[in-house]
Amino acid sequence: MDLKKNDVLTVDIIDITDLGFGVAKIGGAVIFVSDTVPGDKAEIKIIKATPSYFIARLEELISPSVKRVSDRCPLAQCKSCAYKNLSYENELIIKENGVRETFKKAGLSHVRVASVISSPDVCRYRNKAQYPIGKTKDGEYKIGFYAPKSHRVTEAAKCPLAPANFEKILDTVRHFAKNHNLSVYDEESGNGLLRHVYLRRAEVSGEVLLTLVINGRALPHSEELVEEIRREHPEVTGILLNVNERATNVILGEEFITLFGKDHITDTLGGVSLKITAPSFYQVNHGAAELLYAKAKELAAPEKTDTLLDLYCGAGSIGLSMADMAGEVIGIEIVDSAVECAKFNAEENGIKNASFYAGDAKNTEKMLERAESERGAKIKPDIIILDPPRGGSSEELLRYIVKLAPRKIVYISCNPKTLARDICILRELGYDTDTVFPFDLFPATGHVESVVCLTRNLQ
Repeated sequence: MDLKKNDVLTVDIIDITDLGFGVAKIGGAVIFVSDTVPGDKAEIKIIKATPSYFIARLEELISPSVKRVSDRCPLAQCKSCAYKNLSYENELIIKENGVRETFKKAGLSHVRVASVISSPDVCRYRNKAQYPIGKTKDGEYKIGFYAPKSHRVTEAAKCPLAPANFEKILDTVRHFAKNHNLSVYDEESGNGLLRHVYLRRAEVSGEVLLTLVINGRALPHSEELVEEIRREHPEVTGILLNVNERATNVILGEEFITLFGKDHITDTLGGVSLKITAPSFYQVNHGAAELLYAKAKELAAPEKTDTLLDLYCGAGSIGLSMADMAGEVIGIEIVDSAVECAKFNAEENGIKNASFYAGDAKNTEKMLERAESERGAKIKPDIIILDPPRGGSSEELLRYIVKLAPRKIVYISCNPKTLARDICILRELGYDTDTVFPFDLFPATGHVESVVCLTRNLQ
């Protein structure tokens, strides 16, 4: 059957991608269909044709799948969550199978995929959200997320994944902007002031940090906003401006200006009190992160004679959570403010066997040389913790890690594909693992976190 754009046909949905597109097949043709889940029978219309696949939209749901739900999200117009129409039970199955298939394709069929550890909270779990700001032709402000493959803002202030008080804070910001007719940043012209509203919340203390990302260096009537936020939202302990005047898709600029209160929040994770600044990396799902960190600590199992090297350490949360069992913890992180937080966190928690260095983890060899020069002693890591961004680690870094010959490498990953790729490299270099432990830190989305422990010459 020859398919072409604008064809309307009836299909059975047999799978779903991590971007939330249902998958149908007709003959040898693969069709990705929005707003569908496995088990649906649907009438669809092809809206894009390529030599290797087709994209279609749902026209009519003929027979809904038993896996389909309608109560996970009230925002029908928002397409940000891949699995919003899928039951959580089936979401976990898909994520586990996804990790298994990824490892199989990478040639790692010998690695057992453990059952996905579910999130303690499926809603209201996000302690961090960055909302772009838009404006309608009628002058109404939209605060939400970008529509797929666009920079058109979809209203989503009521997102059920965020804490309930985020919506109320966003409403205050919206009313403030409307009262003063503040302009909204336009990517094409480079004009306009308001770009994003960025909120962070500490699970244990309840503190909230509000950051407005602006295309400028000042916010008109900012004293009124501070007064309103302090009156209506006492949990907000800091209000910041972030200056981003660049023509870029990167949300945050480098400069922060404090309008009120503290430039950070304080939370507790893994038994450690943590200072978290706006640009610092911090796990967005506190409850699930507790479970992940506990597993990482169990796998690392450091001893009092061990030196633990924590790469991509952020504010030091992982390394500091293991410091009570290790002889020494050394952390490397590229974000300067995060390193300062890590040092502060160690001091505040009375942890004297941890030190942190600012620099790119990709340059760990040079960073350790610098540290050795300062100390006047050789550093020999027994355990290395890796927690890189989605792109994974560079082959150069992995080769250097193997050269250090640690007893264990505990690798935490937010991307199974780059994790499998890096395990293949480490395997060729003499390290392997027998089990990957997936954790669901991002319910309703296509993301899954994983942790593995690699040891030398594992049989």
